[in-house]
Amino acid sequence: MAWRILIVDDEPALQSMVGEILTQAGYETESALCCAQALERFRTAAPDAVLLDVMLPDGDGFSLLGRLRELRDVPVLFLSARDEDEARLKGLGLGADDYITKPFLPQELLLRLRAVLRRVYREQPSAPRLGRTEIDWGKGTVRRDGRETPLTAKEFALLNKLWEARGNIVTIDALCAALWDGPLVGYENTLMVHIRRLREKLEEDPSHPRFLLTVRGLGYRLKQEETP
Repeated sequence: MAWRILIVDDEPALQSMVGEILTQAGYETESALCCAQALERFRTAAPDAVLLDVMLPDGDGFSLLGRLRELRDVPVLFLSARDEDEARLKGLGLGADDYITKPFLPQELLLRLRAVLRRVYREQPSAPRLGRTEIDWGKGTVRRDGRETPLTAKEFALLNKLWEARGNIVTIDALCAALWDGPLVGYENTLMVHIRRLREKLEEDPSHPRFLLTVRGLGYRLKQEETP
């Protein structure tokens, strides 16, 4: 799964150029032309990092940085034509991970972005993900688009069992044994209820699941995903 980068800049030509540089380097990109669009894309796309211009038509990048960090803590790099020491120090002082001055060389952008991603996600490893859904085993929650949802004890045990065997089928009997003690007769319908509720928390469209798949007559399989 590729890193997803949100590009916030009010110059469509520069936005397109940066997007092409990142796409050719293997990144996924989202874009926004103003603060309002940036907040919307940030919520819906769940980017791994943000490239942020300082001057925007409906505000400034310094204020937007604070609003983004209230929603989710991800690396933010300023891309700005403002080369003054004061602006650079202000951006870094507010918690930005880097400040790159326009114009810049494509390779410089890629090297500095890669360095920030490596540093941040090495120190704070990204949570296991199923598409846009992140799993926090320590808190027993899942998060998608900035919204955190708690798992019940049964849902947590069910997801943990499927995650340990991800990519492979886990039989109905094995799942029932992980959730209940004693004889397993009569638990299959209850298991289906827990599967449905877990899908509602994991899947964007629970009626057409992409990750928690039914294997008819056998059990269930959690789709194996490549890590970034």
